[in-house]
Amino acid sequence: MAAIGSILLLPLGPLLIPRLYLIFLLCYFTCFLYTQINHVFKFYLTATNMKRTIRQWNSKNSPTSGNSSPSRDRLSDEGRVEEMESSLKSFERSSLIQAFIVPNYAEPEALLRDTIKRLANHSNAQTNYVIILAMEASEQGQSAKAESLATYFKDSFLHFIVTVHPTDIPGESRGKGSNVAHAARVGCAEMIQRGVDRRQVILTISDSDSSIPELYVREVERSFTQADDPYFLLFAPPIFFSRNAFDVPAAVRMTDITWSAMVMSNLSSSRGIAFPCSTYSLSMILAERVGFWDTDADSVGEDMHMMLKCFFKTDGLARCCPIFVPINLTNVQTPGFWSNMNARYVQAKRHYNGVADVAYTLRNAFGVRSVAVDGNGVVLHGPSLAKKTSMYASPTYWVDKLIVCVKVLEAHMIPVSSGWLMFAAVPLMQFILFPPHPTVAFVDPADNPILTSDFYCTLWNIVKIITVLLPMPLFGTLAIYEQLHRVVDRELYRKAKSESRSWRNVFDYATLPIAAWMFMTIPSTIACIKRLYKTNDQYIVSEKFFDEEKV
Repeated sequence: MAAIGSILLLPLGPLLIPRLYLIFLLCYFTCFLYTQINHVFKFYLTATNMKRTIRQWNSKNSPTSGNSSPSRDRLSDEGRVEEMESSLKSFERSSLIQAFIVPNYAEPEALLRDTIKRLANHSNAQTNYVIILAMEASEQGQSAKAESLATYFKDSFLHFIVTVHPTDIPGESRGKGSNVAHAARVGCAEMIQRGVDRRQVILTISDSDSSIPELYVREVERSFTQADDPYFLLFAPPIFFSRNAFDVPAAVRMTDITWSAMVMSNLSSSRGIAFPCSTYSLSMILAERVGFWDTDADSVGEDMHMMLKCFFKTDGLARCCPIFVPINLTNVQTPGFWSNMNARYVQAKRHYNGVADVAYTLRNAFGVRSVAVDGNGVVLHGPSLAKKTSMYASPTYWVDKLIVCVKVLEAHMIPVSSGWLMFAAVPLMQFILFPPHPTVAFVDPADNPILTSDFYCTLWNIVKIITVLLPMPLFGTLAIYEQLHRVVDRELYRKAKSESRSWRNVFDYATLPIAAWMFMTIPSTIACIKRLYKTNDQYIVSEKFFDEEKV
């Protein structure tokens, strides 16, 4: 309804309710500007923590490197360095088992091999790593692909488990979430059969193209071992796009940059209320406690949904712990400019199907659960009141629930409404209330509140000023990002200066309006409208071209 309401308000607001519409625009734009300024500060905090973590890692592992000496000079907290050194020593003798679930569907075998090979290069891979390769039965040739990868990595890990997710399970919505749910259940059962202690297992959910550095694993273990109760934590890293960024159109590149910036700003939450994206970790204990991953149509966005499920199933005790180590992903890439643009559009539509989490959040936050149905409309269980809050619930549970609701609404309602209102509300209202020619005059001057009231005239002027200021926080975020991108490329991934972003990439920003409309406003609007009549979509994966020779 937010999508339809935003579109209808553009012409009908100035025509039917100009006074209320002016007040609405003032409130909407003011709140939007406030949230964006808040995100800039949070993004700055995340960027600062990321650089600090990377530089402390470099100072520990390359103390004589000339490139790292400026970084060491900038370190301000020697106690933090000592703490990290201590945690690194404990990691070398860690008894924790890292289980990586790698879900995939029709992904290139070379891409999967490269993703898993990066994990195999970690120092504790053979003694502490388990790979759970999550295949889909519906993929043609999946058996041969899985067998090839299992043979290739035969002696690289403690265990290499292959799971095959069946097709057409009643009540399931096909996608990454249902594949992860099946892989987690089967993989965890297999590990327990092989004598692995469930209390020592950390599950990491990745994408098929996730490049997970060893520093991420070490930071997860450090946070896990130092937490008061690690079995209520979900560990979330920032996402980063630096593997093939210069091989895709600028609009695709800018879309993924702004996407990663939003994820990063979300991680700096003083209350631990944040949402992972793409790659994240949690203990097997927590996964079992909440009943693993949901697989219905409300859980399409499996990463955010799992955090929401953990939060509600533990009565607010579960929290998101940020891990300030970026996970490097690939941009969607296909041969040809327009083919690549279309592939990113398909991916955006799939991402915004996560709008289903709005209904899930509101149902669980305010007590009454609606009737659940599967993809064919079959009732799975009747309506019931939500269970009573546990005596072990978080003492701030109700406040936290309101915060969660606001964050979820912001994540899904802002994209679908801001594009229409920011770009069209003021120009269209100007055209309707102050037409360029009498033949297109739709409102009598006597009924124009801006002409007849000083109060509304002042509101109109304020709205226009705020509209001009709305893009400024985004520019601030991108300025911080440019510097962060260079640090991550050169100090974590050890790329040459010529392989990172440079001043020439400033021209990428000219594609921001295209990126905003084609990969945010339009797909989010379609996703919201489709939720009114269709809850189960076809499982479509965007193509990722991968050249193994370039690695």
